[in-house]
Amino acid sequence: MKRAIALKVNGESYEFETNPWKTLLEVLREDLSLTGTKRGCDTGDCGACTVLINGKSTLSCLVLAVEAQGKEIITIEGLAKQGRLHPIQEAFIEKGAIQCGFCTPGMILTAKAFLDENPNPDEEQIRIGISGNVCRCTGYAKIVEAIRHAARRQ
Repeated sequence: MKRAIALKVNGESYEFETNPWKTLLEVLREDLSLTGTKRGCDTGDCGACTVLINGKSTLSCLVLAVEAQGKEIITIEGLAKQGRLHPIQEAFIEKGAIQCGFCTPGMILTAKAFLDENPNPDEEQIRIGISGNVCRCTGYAKIVEAIRHAARRQ
């Protein structure tokens, strides 16, 4: 039986009916058509589905949509402001940290939450900070470089 829920995503309020067992990932992609959040492992191991909930990096495949009510949810679509990319997004482009792009939204949102808490990290801290995000295309060197670059620019 569907249940009415209200979510605030990327600054916009949504009210709709959905099944109470649907994850936030499913609702974002299927009900709200916010497909920047990627479906990877469905077990919380890859980080592809990372979003920010109240500023914290969160795996949306492990959160029921009904649990996210009353919280501020930011997806990759909501990171840019007024048509301008966020500095972390710009840094990923400038430093070539994007390969196939599948992990990129989750990696960028993880990096944002990490840099919000640690604005001047060293390489080891960055590697630990993004350790929950898997990238199959790179050796992480360009990703770490992009995050360091973004930290210097912020």
